[in-house]
Amino acid sequence: MESIGSWWMWAGFAVFVVIACAVDLLVLQKKGSAKVSFSQALRWSALWVFLAIVFNALLWWYLDTNAGREIANQKATEFFTGYLIEKSLAVDNIFVFLMLFTFFAVPPEFQKRVLILGVIGAIVLRAVMILIGAWLIKEFHWVLYLFGLFLLVTGIKMLVFAEAESDLDKNPLLKWMRGHLNLTSTYDGEKFWVRQNGVRYFTPLFVVMVMIGITDVVFAVDSIPAIFAITEDPFIVMTSNIFAILGLRAMYFLLADLKDRFHLLTYGLGVILVFVGTKMLIVDFFKIPVFWSLGIVAGILATSMIASLYIAPRHKGDPATQTG
Repeated sequence: MESIGSWWMWAGFAVFVVIACAVDLLVLQKKGSAKVSFSQALRWSALWVFLAIVFNALLWWYLDTNAGREIANQKATEFFTGYLIEKSLAVDNIFVFLMLFTFFAVPPEFQKRVLILGVIGAIVLRAVMILIGAWLIKEFHWVLYLFGLFLLVTGIKMLVFAEAESDLDKNPLLKWMRGHLNLTSTYDGEKFWVRQNGVRYFTPLFVVMVMIGITDVVFAVDSIPAIFAITEDPFIVMTSNIFAILGLRAMYFLLADLKDRFHLLTYGLGVILVFVGTKMLIVDFFKIPVFWSLGIVAGILATSMIASLYIAPRHKGDPATQTG
């Protein structure tokens, strides 16, 4: 599979990711258990978006100089479209994180450490799955159809069950941990486990970390096929995906209080998955130009977010939601 990424581009990006995670950890350690404010989250989110834009601009400049304007425009658009899709799917990921933190009543000042570990885990998972996905598509082209069908079904399920509430008490993994691990009922700072009378007990924060890890796996399964619908270039897939994940922690604190305001975003994400799934299924018959894909994805996101501001959410107890 052809890629515009040379060995030094891959190496440079890997170094950047390591430095970015190290800086995030150092800032987190410096602030201790202090709660992240909305203004701090806004600044960090803006920084990550700015860095993604700068990277895309540098990539365009390099390709324009060495490969021509047409290739530069195509790859830059592929990156931005992939970044937009992954960023939008990350929003849904954040809402799941919020549900977990709310269910386990995790104090805001204890959420940062779990989030940064979740981000690092997500980066490792995405890297492995992208490399596997690129190899599968190169060796077995028909895998694209499986990816497309999976995304199509996932998108339809997201639309059908957009307003369904999850019952974490019925989660099989949570049931297993409660039945097989020694768990404490209270938090002990940011500790994942403590020793009591020589016996190791896991805190609720450890349970939350495991659940977030599983969530990372589930969302990776969704997002990797989605980005391959836009481009099959492993370098573009990897960079756009990782850049979207790097801002995940800051974006969580930015959006944690805005979940209800953008209540229709789940429907928008469902439509996006249906679109990219269909795009993969018809790729050998009609290839949708990447500029069209960018416009369609951006339009769906903007429409769902704007509509959320004007259409009030339905709640249990509303006449429109009651039956019988």
